[in-house]
Amino acid sequence: MRDRTNQSSVPSASRLLSTHRSRVIWLCVLVAWIGTAGPSFGQGSRSDYQRWETLDRTVAGKVFRNDVSAHWINDDLFWYRVRTRDQGERFVVVNAATGKKSSDYDRDQLRDAIAGDAEDVDIDSIFGLKPRRTIASSHYRGSPTSIEFDNRTDQDLKVHYRSGDGTERYYGDVKAGASRQWSTYDGHAWVLRNADGKAIACFVADTTPGIAVIDADTPRPASAQPRRRRDESRLQKSPDEAWEIRIDDHNLHLTHRDDAAKNWTTADGSQPHSYGGKVHWSPDSKHFVVMKTRPGTRRKIHLIDSSPDDSHHGKLLTLDYAKPGDDLDVRTLILFSADGSRRFEIDNTRFPNPYQLSDFQWDPDSSGFSFLYNQRGHQVLRLVRVNADDGSTSTLIDETSDTFICYSSKNYLRRLHGSDEAIWMSERSGWNHLYLVDQKSGKMSDITHGCLGLDGQFVVRGVEKVDAEKRRLWVKVSGIHPGEDPYHVHLLAVDFDGNNATILTGGDGNHRWDFSPNGRYLIDQYSRVDLPNRSVLRDAETGKSICELETADIRALLETGWRVPERFVAKGRDGQTDIHGIIVRPTGFDPRRKYPVLEYIYAGPHGSFVPKSFGTHSRLYKMAELGFIVVQIDGMGTNHRSKAFHDVCWKNLGDSGFPDRIAWMKAAAETRPEMDLRRVGIWGGSAGGQSALRALLAHGDFYQAAVADCGCHDNRVDKIWWNEQWMGWPIGPHYKEQSNVTCAHQLRGDLMLIVGELDRNVDPISTMQVVDALVRADKDFELLVMPGVGHGAAGHPYAARRQADFFVRKLQGRQPRWDSDDRNNEPDTD
Repeated sequence: MRDRTNQSSVPSASRLLSTHRSRVIWLCVLVAWIGTAGPSFGQGSRSDYQRWETLDRTVAGKVFRNDVSAHWINDDLFWYRVRTRDQGERFVVVNAATGKKSSDYDRDQLRDAIAGDAEDVDIDSIFGLKPRRTIASSHYRGSPTSIEFDNRTDQDLKVHYRSGDGTERYYGDVKAGASRQWSTYDGHAWVLRNADGKAIACFVADTTPGIAVIDADTPRPASAQPRRRRDESRLQKSPDEAWEIRIDDHNLHLTHRDDAAKNWTTADGSQPHSYGGKVHWSPDSKHFVVMKTRPGTRRKIHLIDSSPDDSHHGKLLTLDYAKPGDDLDVRTLILFSADGSRRFEIDNTRFPNPYQLSDFQWDPDSSGFSFLYNQRGHQVLRLVRVNADDGSTSTLIDETSDTFICYSSKNYLRRLHGSDEAIWMSERSGWNHLYLVDQKSGKMSDITHGCLGLDGQFVVRGVEKVDAEKRRLWVKVSGIHPGEDPYHVHLLAVDFDGNNATILTGGDGNHRWDFSPNGRYLIDQYSRVDLPNRSVLRDAETGKSICELETADIRALLETGWRVPERFVAKGRDGQTDIHGIIVRPTGFDPRRKYPVLEYIYAGPHGSFVPKSFGTHSRLYKMAELGFIVVQIDGMGTNHRSKAFHDVCWKNLGDSGFPDRIAWMKAAAETRPEMDLRRVGIWGGSAGGQSALRALLAHGDFYQAAVADCGCHDNRVDKIWWNEQWMGWPIGPHYKEQSNVTCAHQLRGDLMLIVGELDRNVDPISTMQVVDALVRADKDFELLVMPGVGHGAAGHPYAARRQADFFVRKLQGRQPRWDSDDRNNEPDTD
C-alpha cells in the first residue's frame, strides 16, 4: 500500500525524469510497485464474474477414465465403463483371476467379448436397469450418463424426471413399441406414466448408460410412502405372533391371538407419564420391555414465512426444537412377562441421567437384554444388562471421559452372541481404536491399538465388515503411514486378537473400495486433491496388486485454466502438531501480483473438512476466480486425529482452531509472497458462520472481513445434541463467554450476516440476536435476510452474488463487475 504519511521521502517526478536513464529507472520502479504492492489487475472485473458464474459448467465433464464401477459377470470376470476424451463411451473387460485387461470396446465389442468368456450370461441384460418397486427421487452423484427407454407395451408413455424434492418435470413421450434415449446423470430418477397419469415404471440412472425395458412384466411402482410418524396406536407383535400390543390412551393393550381370556391392559399410564415407543420382545416371546415416559421441556420455535407462494399474507410455522439445558424426557424401563403376571420397574442406578437409551438387544436365549446408556453431558457411555428373571442390572462395558465421548462419530458396538463377546470402540488410549470385550468378566483386550507397531498412534475411522466365524474384521483407518497425510483413509484387515494385520490398500492417497460379490477381490480407488483418481484391482486377502485398471485423464480440465490445489502443512499453536490445509489459486494466476486471501471455514468437531480426494471443489474455486487466493484448513478441535487434538474444542467452540489457522497462513505466506495477509477474509455457514463472525470478534487484528451465513452464534439457542456434546452439560458460564452475541461489541473489520427466515436447522433468532447486540454497540455491518429460504441461505444465487460482491468491495477496494476501461473504479490502496 502507498504510504501517505511521509511524502517527503518520495523523489519528485521532475527529478527522476530529468534524463533518459532516470526515466527508465522510474518506469521500472513503477512497474515493480504495481506488480507487488497493489491489488491485481482484473480482480473482481466483469470477466472474473463471468468465470465465477460459469465455472461449474466450464469444468463439468472434463475428467475422463475416472471411476471404475464394476459389473461382475461371474466370480472372476467383470466389466466397467469409462468415458474417454476422444472416443466417448468405452468398455473394459477384466479377468480378475489372470489379471488380464482388455483394450477399450464399444458396446457391440463388449457383447462379443462377454459372450466368448461367459456363455451362460444373458447378453441383452448387461445394460439393463432394474425397475424400482416404489417411485424414487433423484440423488445426484455427479457422473454424466444416459438412459434409453424401450417401451414394449401397447400404449404411449410420458417420461418425467423426478427431482430430489419429489417434483416431476415432463420431458417427452416414448411411443408404443419404440425406444428413446435421454442424457442424464448417475442417480437421476425417471418415472413413466400413461395417458391417465398412472405410474407404469420407475428407473434410476446408473454410471453405465442403461436400457430401461418396460413390458408386461415390469412392476408397477407404488407411490413412495411418507416417513412414518410415530404412531402409538400401531400394533406390535411378538416374535411368535401369539401376542400383539397396541398403545392407546397412554396404556398398553395386549391381545392374545388364540385366547381372549388372556388379554390384559395396564392401568397406570396417564397424560404426564405414559407408555410409548417401540416394544422390545424377547426371542421366546415370553417377555418384553417398554418405556414409560414423563415429558420434559417441549420447546417450540416459531418461524415466519413472510412471502408464501399461495398467499399475500405471512404464515407462522411452529416446530419442536430442543435446546441446551432443556429438561429432557424422563424414561422408565418396564419389563413385563407376556401374560402380565410379572412387572419390573428397572432400577436406574446404572443409568440415572440418560440423554439417550438405545440399541436394545435381547440375548439369544432370552435370559436378559442389554442397551446402551448415553449419559447427559456425554462423559459416560455404558452397556447395561438386565436379567429377565428379576429385573436386576449389571454393567457390561463402562466408558468414561474427563472431556467428552464422541458418541456421534466414534461409537461402535457389535455383540458376538456366539462367544458372549462384544467389539467396542474407544478413545481410552488417546487414539480411536477397537477392543474385544468378554461380556461375562468385563475384560477388555486390544484389537487394533497394537496391530501395526505404531504405538497405537493412528485412528480407526469405521468398521467395514465383521466375520465372526473367522474372527476377523475389516476397518477403515487413517494415519497409518508416517509422512503421508494423516487423514487419508486406508483399509485394514485384522484378527480379533490383533494378529495378522494386513493393509489392503496401497498408494499415497485417500482410498475408497468395493469388494467383489464373493469377497475374493478388491477394487481400490484412491486420489488426492493434487492427484487424479487411480484404480487398482487387488487380492482381498493380501492386498497384492493384480492389475492397474485406470488413471484419470485431467488434460481437458487443465486446459480450462483450472489449477490443481496445493497441499500445505505447517506447525500449529504448540509448534509441534502438523496442521493440514490446501491453497487454491484462480485461473490466470500471476505469481508477481498480490492477492487477498479468503478462508473458507467449517470447524465443527464432528468431522474434518479439508478435501482429501481429487475434485473440482467449485465452492473454493468460484471465489478464487474473483481474484482471491482461497485456503481451507483443519485446525485443532476438529475430528479424526488424536483425542488430545480433538479435545481442544471441549467447552471451547469459540476457539475454532484460530491459533492454528493463523499460524498456518503466516507460514504459507513466508514463501508465497502472492498471499497478501494485510487483506484476509473468511466465510462460512452454520457452525462455519459462527466461526466466521468469531474471527472478527476475537482475531480482528488478522481478519479484515467476514461473511457469516446462518450461524449458530450462541450455543445456548442452537440444537441440543450438537452443542451439549462439545460444550457440555449443565450450562456453564463458558456458554455465555463464547457467545457471539455477548462479544458483539468487540467487532473489528467488515461484517456481512446472511440468514434464511425459514431455517429449521439453526434457529434464525441466533443471527437476529447478534444484530440486536451490534445495534446496541453501534457497530456497522451488512444484513441480508432471505425470505422463504432455509438453512444454507448463502447458497441461494442472489445471496452468493451478494457475498462475492462484499469481498470484492472490502478486500479489493473495487466496485464489483468493473469493465477494463472503467477508469473511475480504481482500487483503494489505502
